[in-house]
Parts: sequence; C-alpha cells; structure tokens
Amino acid sequence: MPAARESLLDAAYTALARRPWSAVRMVDVAAAAGVSRQTLYNEFGSKEGLARALVRREADGYLAGVERALALPADARERLTAAAEWTASAARENALVKAMLTGCWSERLPAPTLSAVPSSSAVPAQRRADGPLPSPGDFVAAVRDRAVAALSAPGAPRPDTAPGAVRPDTGPGALRADIIPGAPRPDTGPGAAPGASRPDTAELARTCELIVRLALSCVAAPPGEGGVAELVRATLHRQPV
Repeated sequence: MPAARESLLDAAYTALARRPWSAVRMVDVAAAAGVSRQTLYNEFGSKEGLARALVRREADGYLAGVERALALPADARERLTAAAEWTASAARENALVKAMLTGCWSERLPAPTLSAVPSSSAVPAQRRADGPLPSPGDFVAAVRDRAVAALSAPGAPRPDTAPGAVRPDTGPGALRADIIPGAPRPDTGPGAAPGASRPDTAELARTCELIVRLALSCVAAPPGEGGVAELVRATLHRQPV
C-alpha cells in the first residue's frame, strides 16, 4: 500500500516536529494518516521499523535533491555550488537530514542503528529500510560519486563553454581560469571543445569531495554573509572542474 505508507510516514514526520520521538505514539500516527493501527504495523512491523523507514525516506529525499542540483543547465562550478547550497538548506530545514549528515542525533529524534537489522517484512520498502542506513561518510561518498558522474557525463557544459559564459582565454596571453598552474590538460586531442579543459576523474573526485565536506562544515557551523555559495565559489575558482 504505497499511498498508505507515504501517509503514515508524513504523519510520523509531522508528529516528530511537534514532540520528541519517545512521545510519538503509533496509534496517533495511524489516526493522523487515516488508517488503522493494524495497517501501520503491517507496513512497518514496529515503532523501530517506522523510525528506520522515516530515516530512509529522508535520506533518499536529500540525495534526490542533490541529483536535481547536479542536473541544472549550468556549468560544473554552478552545479556544485547548487548541490552545496541544497545540502545546507536541507539540513537547516530537516532535523533528520542534519542528524544523518553530521552523526549528531539529539534526544528528540529517533536514532536507529545504522547497521542492518533482521527483517521478516513482506513489504519491499520495509526490507530496504531494515537494511544498512547511511552514515555521514556514506553520504560524502554518495554525493561525491553522483557529482563525478554528472560532471563527467558526455556533453556536460564546461565553465568556459556553458551558454552565456565569458571565455577567459580569448586574448593573447590570457590566463585560463579553469586550469591550475601546472595542471595537465587531458582533453586537447581531436574533438575537444575549443578552450575546454577537463580534469581527470581522480582530480574531479577530489574536488567534488572537497565541496561536499565544505558544505557539511557549513551545516555544523553556518557561514555568515555570502553563505555557503560564496565559500564554494571561492574554493572552486582554484580547483579543476
């Protein structure tokens, strides 16, 4: 019953915003969702199962937002900036996302074990929720890998070839803004876009992980004027992307 499951998760999320998880009652969650308590137990098995499913859904929602940011019709730097801004805003607005990204679970929140638990559920979504839940390190790797895949995909716009971008290398002796001094230029062969420079996968992965970790630092210690975007853009100006 996907619709009932989503309604129950919505009700559990709303209840958690109003009171500590320890005070959230299954009967109240079922009533708020407009389903029977038996339906609730059929879907999740227990309050612990409901907590795991809620955490799993919020983790999936956060990663879906990262993917949307990385799919924007913009150059690599702006897409990484958007992903960092999404990370900071999602953590600011969603206590579960903040806890998952930082590993700091307050007493108000459910704190399911991150390791898999035995599952006899007949509901596929619950069997997935009963599997391993992501740690902060898992999120870093997941976002980094998604960013690398998005930015290295064929046809991905470059910082100096995106529509409307100003080419930094159009004059005699002009400096290339997208190449660090001494960095290799791996795409200067036949078919390379004029003026384009694409770092190798290892360089790109390091840059993406740096930005993810910078965004997470902004979750723990929110930046001042200019916000996460200014920090990320300043950092990316010196990185190969």
